[in-house]
Amino acid sequence: MAAEEAARAGGRLGSSGAPALDSLVCRPPLTPSLSPRKRTTSQSKTEPPLLRTSKRTIYTAGRPPWYNETGTPFKEAFVIGLCGGSASGKTTVANKIIEALDVPWVVLLSMDSFYKVLNKDQQQLAACNEYNFDHPDAFDFDLLISVLRKLKEGKSVKVPVYDFTTHSRSKEWKTIYGANVIVFEGILAFANKELLQLLDMKVFVDTDSDIRLVRRLKRDIMERGREVAGVIKQYSKFVKPAFEQYIEPTMQAADIVVPRGGENFVALDLIVQHVHSQLEKRKLRWHIAALASAHQGQPLPKTLSVLDSTPQVRGMHTIIRNKETTRDEFIFYSKRLMRLLIEHALSFLPLKPVTVETPQGTVYEGKRFHRQRITGVSILRAGETMEQALTAVCKDIRLGKILIQTNHNTGEPELHYLRLPKEISEDYVILMDSTVSTGAAAMMAIRVLLDHDVQEDRIFLLSLLMAEMGVHSVAYAFPRVRIITTAVDKRVSEEFHIIPGIGNFGDRYFGTDSAQPSWYEGDCMDC
Repeated sequence: MAAEEAARAGGRLGSSGAPALDSLVCRPPLTPSLSPRKRTTSQSKTEPPLLRTSKRTIYTAGRPPWYNETGTPFKEAFVIGLCGGSASGKTTVANKIIEALDVPWVVLLSMDSFYKVLNKDQQQLAACNEYNFDHPDAFDFDLLISVLRKLKEGKSVKVPVYDFTTHSRSKEWKTIYGANVIVFEGILAFANKELLQLLDMKVFVDTDSDIRLVRRLKRDIMERGREVAGVIKQYSKFVKPAFEQYIEPTMQAADIVVPRGGENFVALDLIVQHVHSQLEKRKLRWHIAALASAHQGQPLPKTLSVLDSTPQVRGMHTIIRNKETTRDEFIFYSKRLMRLLIEHALSFLPLKPVTVETPQGTVYEGKRFHRQRITGVSILRAGETMEQALTAVCKDIRLGKILIQTNHNTGEPELHYLRLPKEISEDYVILMDSTVSTGAAAMMAIRVLLDHDVQEDRIFLLSLLMAEMGVHSVAYAFPRVRIITTAVDKRVSEEFHIIPGIGNFGDRYFGTDSAQPSWYEGDCMDC
């Protein structure tokens, strides 16, 4: 069936200048879902599909690079805008689209999160069902547009949480990050020209007014503790007139109109097929081999600092590089090197001169670190081994974790898990990984930090051992990141292992088997 025929059967194509839908790929049709409808506000589906066993967690999907070899984001998230009257089934349609897309890192952003904060007089009106929540003036469009634009650009954003029982915002805002696809839904999703420009696909959910009224009655009485009379009064005075004046006219901006909402599987299938085709067009594959040859023969960057190769340091390297070294000795001397590396890295933090008085009553001219916080972030799993050395020399330091693994089919790094402390943007961040070969994982971790508004010159990348290739790749993409290590090896193998290297640091440290399946939660060799 052609796209136009499918649209007539399940929905109606809009007249806007959206990409043509006649090149859709064939995908299995949607099937009805038996899950009950739930009222949702903005949320982030950043947890990838997981398989859990008694001994380990297997990550089955990750986020591929959203930036190129220069570290610059090359693609924006695909934004689906869902508009429709109150209780038309927008959230149901959104959830069914998300389920059918079956792609990781999908974000659902609800316009309900962006109601304005009410003053006392407005609070009293709202309590008496006399405040018009369906009027454009009820929404904070400036904040909404700012959040959606940053999210589309791949940045981390904070989304307000609106409490419908008290008509106020919660103190704690929700952090959302890492969207490949954004599903944005709201009654006035098409009512602002600037907002419309951020939407890649516009879908209007068209549901009979009687059905919408029944749904609103059930929702407001059961979920928001309202009285029947109050709900009907508000619907008649505000909801219905607002739909006719502000919402229904925006149907003209839609690319697709979906009658019957979540029950219209033909229209939903059409939407999903189109999104898949657009995501396929946006793919850009990394070429690790190109990274390997891009900087051959170039001098090492000035942002690199290598720990002095004293007899003590060289002796410890001899021990940890020796394949015959026992695990206990490998751990012991690795920890010693980590401690020296951390101490060396701290010397690059900004210090200010201070004068203190000694117990003998004399004055000492010294140095003190400025008041900015230090945060440690480890690239799992091998980077986690460096946390103990960091916490031993930095009191009360905050820690974060990033899991990045290599996709053995594409050769690309993929982001699987992220946990960063709150309010990290002003911190100095010590990013830790045991070894850096190509620099692919380190580049992804740095990009994540930049997306959370950490300043590039406040990021320190620390590693026990690096290959020249990885140093060049990181420095080329992020020239203001300071790179600190205990040694730099010149070569990498065809499998991108550091030569002479250490071997698989994580396996040697944790005593695990390096011959695990490709989906095992562990490190790649010297990645």
